[in-house]
Amino acid sequence: MMLVYKGGQEVGKGTYWNIANGSRIDAGGSELLPGGKGTAYLRVAPGMMLLAGPVLGLLYFVALPIITIGMVAQLTVKKVWSVLTGLVGNIAYFEWRPTESYLSGDKKNRKKAKKS
Repeated sequence: MMLVYKGGQEVGKGTYWNIANGSRIDAGGSELLPGGKGTAYLRVAPGMMLLAGPVLGLLYFVALPIITIGMVAQLTVKKVWSVLTGLVGNIAYFEWRPTESYLSGDKKNRKKAKKS
């Protein structure tokens, strides 16, 4: 008994699960699986499908607090980082602005030239 089947292969009665997109095929008799040779299906027993639900629910229940703590930590670090870079930006002031260009010279030089 094989566990992995390919698309286009003739299979018997059973439940087949597409690994790539998660779709389920219920074969009532001798049928061809949809897709090409690159599409892989797992044959899953009905009892295993029933057990998969609670197991995945338990995994979600255990992982949710860990994910929440990680997201709160990430948001905190981002907020602290933005406050620190804002403080440094206010303390350290640079005259050079990369988005501006003074092709005719600096503003101070132009003012002096007009006064003369």
